[in-house]
Amino acid sequence: MAADRRIVDATVSMRNGAWQKKEFGKARGLAGRTLGILGFGAIGRAMAQRAAGLKMEVVVWSRSLTPEIAEEYGVGFADSPEALASASDAVSIHLASTPETKHLVGKTFLDAMEPGATLVNASRGPLVDTVALRAAIAEKGLRVGLDVFEGEPAGGETKWADKELALLATCTPHIGASTDQAAEAVADEVVRIVKLFIETGHPAGTVNLCDRSPATFRLVVWHLNRVGVLAFILGGLRTEGINVEEMENTIFEGAKAACCSMLLDQTPSDQLVESFRGNVSILHVMLNTCE
Repeated sequence: MAADRRIVDATVSMRNGAWQKKEFGKARGLAGRTLGILGFGAIGRAMAQRAAGLKMEVVVWSRSLTPEIAEEYGVGFADSPEALASASDAVSIHLASTPETKHLVGKTFLDAMEPGATLVNASRGPLVDTVALRAAIAEKGLRVGLDVFEGEPAGGETKWADKELALLATCTPHIGASTDQAAEAVADEVVRIVKLFIETGHPAGTVNLCDRSPATFRLVVWHLNRVGVLAFILGGLRTEGINVEEMENTIFEGAKAACCSMLLDQTPSDQLVESFRGNVSILHVMLNTCE
């Protein structure tokens, strides 16, 4: 029994020709610890839910996060990345890679972290300053897990290898989603998006929509649902060099009448508006400035 106990309590390893004892039971556990989450999009929120299930306290920083939103989600609010770093036992990064987020986790952030704290980056490599990270690991004993790396090669390239960093951190390949279940989910989502576009003409999940239309005027036309009415209106706008920035035509029950709303980049002339009103298929015309 004594021998068995010694096996459980410790192991020995050969390093540089000398036997060294490795003690177990030093892990601190997660319950009651504070997890700091950088970024609070869909992945950051999912991370917060899982951390709460492990009885962790969660504090979040995001440029769009407010104390009210944080309270709504039941998480703590950090007013700066450095405030989050100093309050956390572990930090998980979930931000997009942009010029504004490059090296967000740099010397200032790492200096604010507690000695022995944990840092996990499974988002994008450029968010972390690798030079500053190596120094922080050496100076503060940070525990680091990396699924992405600064300067990693593009697809198809395999010459890159940061061996120095690999010796200091727990490193994994960025292929956690490569499962049969994930592949089936991606296929289902592709079918859903294509089906939605065919049925509605609107692509799902568009990320590059204009925040605000450059239009300055709104033209609203109530008209009979007949062939050529919209062509007549659009033709008139074209003659005056007016661009339609956005357009929506709503058909009413019975399909005999409709209402078309157009956002224009400039105001049509009084003569053009009057010509619209003079069309027997047009019931009413209204022109307003956009707010």
